[in-house]
Amino acid sequence: MAKKSKRNSGPKPGNNRAAKLEQRRLEREAAAAATSRPFEGLAFECDLVALREFVPSALAELPAAADGRRVVGATILPGGVAALVREENGAPVAYVGLQLAAGFGPDPAGELAAALHWAHTAEPGSSLQVATVDDDTPPLAELIDPAAVPTITVHNDFDWWIPAGVEPSAEIAHTVKHANDAVLPSARLEGDGLRGAWWVDPGEKAHLRWVRPEDEDALMAALSRVHAAGGLHLGEGSRFAGSFRTHGLLVPVFDLDREKHPDEWVAPTIEFGQRLEEALAVDEPLTAAERRSRDGLRSRQVTLR
Repeated sequence: MAKKSKRNSGPKPGNNRAAKLEQRRLEREAAAAATSRPFEGLAFECDLVALREFVPSALAELPAAADGRRVVGATILPGGVAALVREENGAPVAYVGLQLAAGFGPDPAGELAAALHWAHTAEPGSSLQVATVDDDTPPLAELIDPAAVPTITVHNDFDWWIPAGVEPSAEIAHTVKHANDAVLPSARLEGDGLRGAWWVDPGEKAHLRWVRPEDEDALMAALSRVHAAGGLHLGEGSRFAGSFRTHGLLVPVFDLDREKHPDEWVAPTIEFGQRLEEALAVDEPLTAAERRSRDGLRSRQVTLR
């Protein structure tokens, strides 16, 4: 039997759906042109950027903007897919990948929204290789509650790739073992005023990578003030290593003594954060010493994306 023609099956010009789709397209284009911070406006922007960029293995219960199935943000899914749905305790659970095998396109927020949109209705056992933004993709704020902060669970392996009670095949077990062998120990620092602060141990030394929400110029000026005053450190066993820029945010990085437990860095990080907040509140122009500090700090800055 011949397939039904899809010609002229789209929304007709002038009807409500066509107008809504056109409005969505214009809003996405305007947002992409206006900001280099694709996740600005989300309360957990800093942790989301960390999960996308450098946290090896973690899960975040994504705060849905409307009632529906449970959706979990995962640092990376098997095969680096954009999303998958599996059944857990008799109910479908959607997993959306934050780090993708295909990399990121020009619209990271739109791609995440497209994956979420697919995951809300896909059948258990199905997966989405690549999330494609189209006219039907809702804005991210319609799918994630912007004001909510999700619960984040950090793992030091990828055993969660295999659902509870499922006996994996030899091939899948080998894949998980290979991933586990490569995972880096990591921890999210938790304490007063801490958000987006992550400890990661890649080998010779551990690092603190603190994704900050401030305007880049204002943050760089504050770091320069703190540095000129001799306070750009986390105490004994730490050294400021530099900073990198990603998704429109600046991430200061400190080298740390890896013999110390991550929790031992919570208090020093809070103290540094207080020094930084005081410097952010200063409105005076930078002094000559602070300008020299800024020039030195900028020379150690790189951009990831």
